[in-house]
Amino acid sequence: KAKLQPGQKILIHGAAGGVGSLAVQFAKLKGAHVIGTASGSNEALVRSLGADEFIDYRATRFENAVQDADVVFDTIGGDTQERSWKVLKKGGVLVSIVQPPSEKMAAENGMRGIFMRENAQRTDELTEIASLVAEGQIKVNVETILPLREARQAQELSQAGHVRGKIVLRVGN
Repeated sequence: KAKLQPGQKILIHGAAGGVGSLAVQFAKLKGAHVIGTASGSNEALVRSLGADEFIDYRATRFENAVQDADVVFDTIGGDTQERSWKVLKKGGVLVSIVQPPSEKMAAENGMRGIFMRENAQRTDELTEIASLVAEGQIKVNVETILPLREARQAQELSQAGHVRGKIVLRVGN
């Protein structure tokens, strides 16, 4: 959505999470300079996924460590999203998967905000992603596997945040 190009700088919030961990890898495959935020205990994971820089959000305010980013990928929202405008350069793009970015902030600062809501109907993109996973170019980190009957617990875990990777529901046995 942001039209990320090789050599551009991208800040990815929640880089150890299910979506963020994939975003780190996709951005690295594009040839971007990747900066990931997560808690300090996730630094090794985030770096192993391809992040060039890591910011422990508990120890460092990312807006004090990053400047002139071309893209911010927001998986957190709220205050994190609002502070993200400060690290973008003029013409930069804030892409969020959790809440629409402020059109007012984007316009006032010569930037763009994109609210990304995807549906799984783009079979060409899903086929390409499946190939990247099958070829080992993209790693999918599975945090936990739960039986389908525990879907409620899976949802609660997801909404509580701080999940490292994906939560998988097993259908059948």
